[in-house]
Amino acid sequence: MNMNPSSDSSAPEREQPWQRTLYVMFAAQLLSIIGFAFVLPFLPFYIRELGVTDERLVPVWAGVLAGSAGLVMAFFSPLWGWLADRQGRKIMVERAMFGGAVLTFAMGLVSNVWQLLFLRLLQGATTGTISASVALVSTVVPRQRLGYALGLMQTAVFLGMTLGPWIGGIMADVIGYRYTFMAGGAMLLLGGALVLFGTQERFIRPSKETLAKGDRLFSLLAYGGFPAMLALFFFFHFTAHFVAPILPLFIETMCDAARGGVASTTGMLFAISGGTAALSAGGIGYLSDRIGYKRILLFHLVLTAVSMLLHGAAQGIFHLVLLRILYGLAAGGIIPTMNALVGRLIPPASYGKAYGLTSSMTALGMAAGPLSGGIMASAWGYRWPFVFVGALMIAVALTVVLGIRSRPR
Repeated sequence: MNMNPSSDSSAPEREQPWQRTLYVMFAAQLLSIIGFAFVLPFLPFYIRELGVTDERLVPVWAGVLAGSAGLVMAFFSPLWGWLADRQGRKIMVERAMFGGAVLTFAMGLVSNVWQLLFLRLLQGATTGTISASVALVSTVVPRQRLGYALGLMQTAVFLGMTLGPWIGGIMADVIGYRYTFMAGGAMLLLGGALVLFGTQERFIRPSKETLAKGDRLFSLLAYGGFPAMLALFFFFHFTAHFVAPILPLFIETMCDAARGGVASTTGMLFAISGGTAALSAGGIGYLSDRIGYKRILLFHLVLTAVSMLLHGAAQGIFHLVLLRILYGLAAGGIIPTMNALVGRLIPPASYGKAYGLTSSMTALGMAAGPLSGGIMASAWGYRWPFVFVGALMIAVALTVVLGIRSRPR
């Protein structure tokens, strides 16, 4: 009996279930990222509303809030991945989306920044929709379509990062920050309902012998290239999120204060980079199955580094528009290619643990990056963090060249 439905799914009668699950997961992922991304354009401004009046502390608090969820997620993601290999991947996606819905809604009800921090910590412990969705999709689709499927899922992430900040920024200017948090929670709730009722997973719990053989979480480090991939996940997300908490404040310095609308302008710029990244991810996921993952990854890492360096020299909103387009095209091809490389290096029975570990490294990078960037911006201003992050991205590219063997098993 074939226990892996993706291994012989080339027959036409076997294609429809995995395709339907993939496209429903695309829609659910899109909704969940929109819900999370609603708050990106105005989080530093919400901190001011909650009583932080010292302007030097605003970027520091923005970094702490942006990084706190990632820090907690780094410890919980391997646990959720370990459970996914034993109990199924679909239930892990539902846990992440429904938990995120409740906590995001509650963030609109807080009365001070410490309560917001507490909810962010809980969010890091209970969510993680991207890694959970990737693990589910990776076990459902045929192996030869892995690059395409993960590219499509990353397109959903970038589309969410396009629409979420844009819509969220407009809503924040119109109805206020608190109701925008609540709307984000509603989007996550809808995404969770789609997963619950619209996806199929033919999960068969591994035998006791298989569980005993792969029970050790860090046994995956024995696979050639996987340790280098973990390092790459950390450093890429560290650099990508280093400037996340200060970007709205950087944009604010270039906006006309008398006209207002800073949150909507910030949302528009997030939308530009997210939209171009979505286009890039969709095409790169298809191409990487044919011309090789490592070349694609190296090219996009270098291009991302160049775009970050140029951010530090921007002189106006028009410059930032052009640079966000370049950044989106560059960064869009990185994450789906990294996920596909992991799928080629690790056996399907261990996908939960593998993507749990990559999610842990991602979360550590997302925690350390914003905190470090906020501290640097507080001391040196808003331009130097972009220069630093561009130089660090070059070092990440060297990691790809020296440490990752991309040949399939």
